[in-house]
Amino acid sequence: MSDQLPHRPHAVLFDWDNTLVDSWGTIQAALNMTFEEFDKPKWSLDETKQRVARSLRDSFPVLFGEDRWEAAKDSFYAHFRSIHLETLTPLTGAYDLLCALRENGTYIGVVSNKNGDFLRKEAEHLGWTAFFGQIVGATDAANDKPAADPVHMAMGDSSAPQYENLWFVGDSVVDIQCARNVGATAILIGDEITGHSDAQNSANLEPDWHFADCEALVRVVKTFTKVL
Repeated sequence: MSDQLPHRPHAVLFDWDNTLVDSWGTIQAALNMTFEEFDKPKWSLDETKQRVARSLRDSFPVLFGEDRWEAAKDSFYAHFRSIHLETLTPLTGAYDLLCALRENGTYIGVVSNKNGDFLRKEAEHLGWTAFFGQIVGATDAANDKPAADPVHMAMGDSSAPQYENLWFVGDSVVDIQCARNVGATAILIGDEITGHSDAQNSANLEPDWHFADCEALVRVVKTFTKVL
């Protein structure tokens, strides 16, 4: 991991959950309600943080089996839909970070492994939709993170110059893997890298830069504004 500050980006793609919004409690609650229906042990919050990173269509067949995962998916979506907007909480500094990037003229997008419909409803609920060129969730592209497909979709027609200095900002090993797959700068937000138990070949993955929270990254982005 570099000890120098990152260069000003031409584009920034964000993960969503626990990068811009706090959703661990909501995810844990919906999962545990689903586990209870399917006679599976519930997960603690720490287990949830380490075992949730891939999209549902990639992780549920392993958790529930090929013959039951679609029924489990329907159950999880029903539980999640009933609580996710009322519990949605932006992380401290996230709104200021988006504003600072917009003021720089930086292209901003979202690439998440959350269901795309839920993801866009949450952005709309917060009044954040206008910040983003594209909001791409699970199943919107042919493959989900860490594949490159959703990144290409999120970059859209603006992709050519922005790929020269693209940041991918997230909290999990899958976000770092995705950044590596497209040649982006991997930036970690949060106290720790999450999702190690839900990703392959993750033990040696490290971000290019690590910031404790959105507020710390805001301070860096605002230095770009001053020199332009």
